[in-house]
Amino acid sequence: MIKQMAAVAALIPAMLGVTTATASAHTAHPAPKADAAVVTLTYDASQAGQWAGAISQGAQNWNAAVHNVRLEPATSPGSANFVYVATSGWPQTTLGPIVPGGRRGEVQLGQEAVDEGYAMTRITAHETGHILGLPDDYSGPCSELMSGHGPGPSCTNAKPSAAEAAQVDRNYAGDAAAPAPKRQQIVIDAWPAPALAGAH
Repeated sequence: MIKQMAAVAALIPAMLGVTTATASAHTAHPAPKADAAVVTLTYDASQAGQWAGAISQGAQNWNAAVHNVRLEPATSPGSANFVYVATSGWPQTTLGPIVPGGRRGEVQLGQEAVDEGYAMTRITAHETGHILGLPDDYSGPCSELMSGHGPGPSCTNAKPSAAEAAQVDRNYAGDAAAPAPKRQQIVIDAWPAPALAGAH
């Protein structure tokens, strides 16, 4: 009996050591998360002309920031979930979240915003934020992409904030993305340059 108790007593520290080592290993190197379904949204930029580089960079910025949705060029224009179109007016966009199999969205990339001095990539990434379901927040700081023209033309930030990325991830979380609004809404973004103090 004493020999059996001694053997058990000898095993306890060894068992605790294994448990402790396993716990610290998980703390130092967390197990990889199970792959969740990522929603892929495709876009057509064939009608966007000079905006092609800004579209590519804006999509890269979103893809780097979010986990539940990915933006990819469409293999054929007719299969795209949304389109980018170059226009002469102000930017305007279908308010999402746009989802595969749902209604198509459109981003009109307006030249007037560029003429006012705003950066093309910021404009494009901002308008793409509407496709992903984000509203405007013009009172926000430059670090918020959806503050749009609020901070003025000197703001060139074209990357979403952590809070904006988190909201998009919530919009596309789970087995199915959040339903798009029942009524199609178009967000028209006028990006006017602020008037200079004392200007006549």
